[in-house]
Amino acid sequence: MNTRDWPIRAKLTALVIGPVTGLLALWIFATTLTFGPALDLLSARTLLYDLGRPGERVVAELQRERRLSVVQLAGRSALPALAEQRVRTDDAIVELRRKVDGKALRDVADEQLDGRLDQLVSALDALPAGRAFIDDRKVDRSGAVGLYSGMIGSAFQAFGAMAALPDAQLNREATALTALGRSRELLGQADALLAGAVIAGRYADGEHEQLVRTLENQRFLAETAVAELPSEERTSYQRLTEGAGFVKLRALQDTLIRSSALPARFDMAGWEAGHAEVWQSLRDFELRGADALAERSVPMATRILVQLAAAGVLGLVAIVVCVLVALRVGRSLARRLTGVRTAATEVAEQRLPDVVARLRRGEEVDVAREAPELDHGGDEIGQVARAFNEVRRTAVRAAIDEVTLRRGFNEVILNLARRSQGLVHRQLALLDRLERRTEDPDELAGLFQVDHLATRLRRHAEDLVILAGAAPGRGWRRPVAAVDVMRGAISEVEAYDRVDVGEVASAGVLGRAVGDVIHLLAELIENATAYSPPGTRVDVTGRTVPGGYTIEITDRGLGMSAPALAAANRKLAEPPEFDPAGSARLG
Repeated sequence: MNTRDWPIRAKLTALVIGPVTGLLALWIFATTLTFGPALDLLSARTLLYDLGRPGERVVAELQRERRLSVVQLAGRSALPALAEQRVRTDDAIVELRRKVDGKALRDVADEQLDGRLDQLVSALDALPAGRAFIDDRKVDRSGAVGLYSGMIGSAFQAFGAMAALPDAQLNREATALTALGRSRELLGQADALLAGAVIAGRYADGEHEQLVRTLENQRFLAETAVAELPSEERTSYQRLTEGAGFVKLRALQDTLIRSSALPARFDMAGWEAGHAEVWQSLRDFELRGADALAERSVPMATRILVQLAAAGVLGLVAIVVCVLVALRVGRSLARRLTGVRTAATEVAEQRLPDVVARLRRGEEVDVAREAPELDHGGDEIGQVARAFNEVRRTAVRAAIDEVTLRRGFNEVILNLARRSQGLVHRQLALLDRLERRTEDPDELAGLFQVDHLATRLRRHAEDLVILAGAAPGRGWRRPVAAVDVMRGAISEVEAYDRVDVGEVASAGVLGRAVGDVIHLLAELIENATAYSPPGTRVDVTGRTVPGGYTIEITDRGLGMSAPALAAANRKLAEPPEFDPAGSARLG
């Protein structure tokens, strides 16, 4: 892209647009980059109350229904408590579906969470078919545990996608709470397996190994999750595990792990009491932690938004200031450069020609007034202006010197021409006296030839006088007949014998114009004889026309081409300055 011929304003604009556009893009990028995490923090509260709470309730009801379903499969009759529990589970699922289908949750959910919510809904849709299998005893206790654990696992996958906060500490706490919930779910799986085994009186094939793996995974997951909690939360959890229920439950778990068969005198009542206490304590601990996270995320998001607003305002102010400064500086540069250009154009097109014209008219010119100082500051533009000031003064002085030189040259030419005129007039007067006294025809013819040469010399001397800007000097006080003016002009032409005077209408020429008309006609007739064949004649006629008098000079030459004729007419309409280089046709 060629920018050489761009206007200075366009170049300055191009210089400004690039950095300002980059700064604006960077500001928008930084604002967007910070605005997203702030909205994520604000959405944490919505995720907790629209997904966390109803989802946790569904998980709790599914855990209770799972235990009752395993107990029913281990016994021989249907449990009325299972039917009641299914109603509570369905109510929790209906509430969760209403939240999942709501606009508030879907608006704050990202693509990953959207997918996992759909998976959770699909898993819950399989619950009626699973209940039918349980009621028809088409599934064993392990299958029932797997059915409910799969649905609960889908819920925890949704909780895991929900725990994606932009703040690292908050995100670690949310992940730790989700892991604690998974450990509590493993504890529920172990309780369901144990309850079924106790009702049946023994473990089914593989149930003890499954129970041991579940308990070990629960302990490992709990320890790993607690390590990610803040110190205060870890301390609170430690105090929680030191309670009697936790101690008793852990001891019973150790008993189950050590014994490959179901202990004959296993304290099932103590297990149920300890499990209920631990399960509820862990649930309360998780809910309190989730509420604390939601409450902490709001002021943090508000602080980020306030900082973002301040940074955005400051960034916008910086951009506006940059644009205003760039526009002000650019406008100042463009105005100053335009001023220099205008001054240069004015000097070149107006002042300098006017100074030359006034000098040629003989007027006095003040260089300081005609070339005033241009003050454009002290920078590079000011230096250019000062250099141009010197150029203007030099140009005006050069014009004055040139006109003075030309005036002196004209004076020299005029002086020489006046001298030549004086000598020619004296020569013509002497020849006139000699012609009057001479009676010899041969001598008289010779004198006439000399007289004709002197007449032509007088015309050429008048040419010099005219070029010098003065009047020729010849003049008449009275009007002269047009035919006499023509004859006077013919007498100053070298080939006068080839010129014929035709019909000439009566007219007179004012005395003060006679000399100029004779000179003009002599030049035109001379031109006609010079540019026509030697054997041809040149005719001169005069006639009266509306508004004036016309003298026609007709020769037999080749004539002028249309362009040459147009150029000659332009030269007559707008006479150019005298150019000595065109002396071949001087006249």
